Amino acid sequence: MKTYLVGGAVRDRLLGISDSNTEKDWVVVGSSPDEMMDLGYRQVGKEFPVFLDPDKQEEYALARLERKVGKGYKGFEFDTSSEVTLEQDLSRRDLTINAIAEDEDNGILIDPFNGQQDLDDGLLKHVSSAFSEDPVRVLRVARFAARFKVFGFKVAHETHKLMSQMVSSGEVDALTPERIFKELNKSLSYNTPSAFFKVLSACGAYERVFSSVKLDEHQNHNNQFEFLDNLDTDKAYVKFAIWLKDESDENITKLCNSIKCPKQYEQLASLSSKYYGFVAQKSYDTNSVITFLSGTDALRRQDRFEDLLEVFKLLGFNVGWIVELKSILKGIDVSKLDKTNIAKSIQAEKVRIVDKFLSSKKIAK
Repeated sequence: MKTYLVGGAVRDRLLGISDSNTEKDWVVVGSSPDEMMDLGYRQVGKEFPVFLDPDKQEEYALARLERKVGKGYKGFEFDTSSEVTLEQDLSRRDLTINAIAEDEDNGILIDPFNGQQDLDDGLLKHVSSAFSEDPVRVLRVARFAARFKVFGFKVAHETHKLMSQMVSSGEVDALTPERIFKELNKSLSYNTPSAFFKVLSACGAYERVFSSVKLDEHQNHNNQFEFLDNLDTDKAYVKFAIWLKDESDENITKLCNSIKCPKQYEQLASLSSKYYGFVAQKSYDTNSVITFLSGTDALRRQDRFEDLLEVFKLLGFNVGWIVELKSILKGIDVSKLDKTNIAKSIQAEKVRIVDKFLSSKKIAK
């Protein structure tokens, strides 16, 4: 029985990345489920034997081979016998940079597919033609392109060609909504998510995966997503809304339904798109401001409204006056208003405050 550290932890260390969020994955060669459990490991996962270390809670998977028997990333049969070698296990991985192992005993690197050279060259290159059997790998390559754009990584020509073939063959159509959202969400968490969309666009997967969101035919696709990069926020749902700022409410709803994203994402994207034109104005009238504040539920859904203002601020709009006005409206003293029709009195007071505020700031039409 031999144990090896594999995948992201090895790759990131070689790149000089110290990320506490990088999980450590281990491969065990020459063992069996019974032996692992006898050693105190707890089995998890139904598709193939994965075990949790009782002390470190890290995952240890038996070395395995896989055979494609159906559509999608679940359409595989696995062989996890004790005869499976480390190299056989590494050969089934997606990219060469993820197919490097480190011997737990002596720290020696095992790199049968030249992943270290591809790390040096900044190449995202598939290990073998088996790459085309799993559509999730198209999304993963695009995500790695976003994560490692800072290092200058590019998709290898032969890998791009294989991804394009997976699109034309219909393999990417087997992607599940949950996995699409997961990879999208991770990509949006990086500083340069534009690379994720560019890679998908280049191989034809963008329009298949995000079918309700059309590419702008009048723009260079290499530049179309640059506005998403280096934004001063770590909120993926805010970047999601910025991505969809020019989309109709109908298209946003279709997309969110198709990838089953959380309501927080859909609501913020919908509001951002709906009121994008409002904040872009040079001057405002009282009715439009009241409609904006009412339509966004600014005084009751304050956290969501703060996220909406963050979207507009990141898009370059001045939202300081909105923050100031909202603060004044929150201070309305209901006790001093006519109680005979309190709702009408509050609305009248809001109109009075907004009208006075716009005049004082000289931003009224």
